[in-house]
Amino acid sequence: MSKPEIITFGCRLNSFESEVMRTRMSEAGVAKAIVVNTCAVTNEAVRQSRQSIRKLRRDNPDARIIVTGCAAQINPDQYEKMPEVDFIIGNEEKMHAATWQGLQAGQLERVRVNDIFALEEMAGHMISGFGGRARAYVQIQNGCDHRCTFCIIPYGRGQSRSVPAGDIVEQIRVLCAQGFGEVVLTGVDITAYGADLPGSLTLGKLSTKILTLVPELARLRISSIDAVECDDALLELITNEPRLMPHLHLSLQAGDDMILKRMKRRHNTSEAVAFCDMIRERRPDMVFGADIIAGFPTESDEMFENSLRHIDDCGLTYLHVFPFSARAGTPAARMPQLNGAVIKQRAARLRNKGARRLAQYLKSQQGQVVEVLMERETIGRTPQFTEIRLDQPARAGAMIQALVTGVSDDHMLLGQSMRDRNLLEKLVPGESRL
Repeated sequence: MSKPEIITFGCRLNSFESEVMRTRMSEAGVAKAIVVNTCAVTNEAVRQSRQSIRKLRRDNPDARIIVTGCAAQINPDQYEKMPEVDFIIGNEEKMHAATWQGLQAGQLERVRVNDIFALEEMAGHMISGFGGRARAYVQIQNGCDHRCTFCIIPYGRGQSRSVPAGDIVEQIRVLCAQGFGEVVLTGVDITAYGADLPGSLTLGKLSTKILTLVPELARLRISSIDAVECDDALLELITNEPRLMPHLHLSLQAGDDMILKRMKRRHNTSEAVAFCDMIRERRPDMVFGADIIAGFPTESDEMFENSLRHIDDCGLTYLHVFPFSARAGTPAARMPQLNGAVIKQRAARLRNKGARRLAQYLKSQQGQVVEVLMERETIGRTPQFTEIRLDQPARAGAMIQALVTGVSDDHMLLGQSMRDRNLLEKLVPGESRL
């Protein structure tokens, strides 16, 4: 192998940071190297990273294997003990050009992982694009000041730190010039954006600034948010700005008030339902996704049934289900644990509920005219982040109007590309952009 390879586990933020590393490694001339960018959200994610490292070594005996990411930051010792691993690099160090220059020059120590909580500021990292993807992620924030009882991530990411707004705007301008039609704002706790910066910046004010200063950006999407921190400026954009996509992923985690309290979350179930109702009233085409944990310690059958009902009460469309995983060092790991089989069964029921909710939503879209951002030759996404397969090919990054004609067996919409101006204007008078 000549060009370095990056294996990414976990979140959108890791995807962004992998692209930054790819740029840094290319600039430093790094070759014959494989980077494993790990995730620490669950024990299973850590297990998968270790399994991947062993396989990569078997398949690439001459490559340098470098491990980084949250699992490496939190517990570098476990990777230092693996003979397959050549270098372990911390979450902050992986973003610095000097790290990769040192690696190429043979001057990098085997373990370079510093105290993540010592960091108080954050710089923006410029990248030129995401290869062939139509959508790009832009990091606006890192770290988290909250301490949910189940979560290990603050120990991998440190305290909340925001990227200056000017750096973010410039990054998005670069991506638009590269041809990207959609940008996703990402971070660990993005609704905390701006609290550490001068002035009174918030996620909503930042989003307003982006859409004002980068008029060529067709779509702005925000990643997972905490509803209790949704500011007035963001609510205004949700209501009146069509370039802000009608899809919100909520960090709910549970649908029972006692479990939410034991998780040390900052909302209750009635507040979550009220938020979803308010947003849907302001933006009727909005769809919601949510993270839900199955089998949190002490969760009774009744508490679990409350979470199942909460999915309907909030009107959720997309579910991201996590079977509870006790992470050493967190308060939840010291609570009375549920049987693994019970956790597995509850996770399956949540996923089945999510599949039914998604099927219901997909069925409701038949006959609608949607704008599709093409990701591959015949596959794209609607503003609600729904995957759709079109009857005609188009280049990745193109915006195509389509008529939804059905639903596929693999839970995708089917669509007819509407290149005929007369047909489009007949269905959507005065709205054709073709």
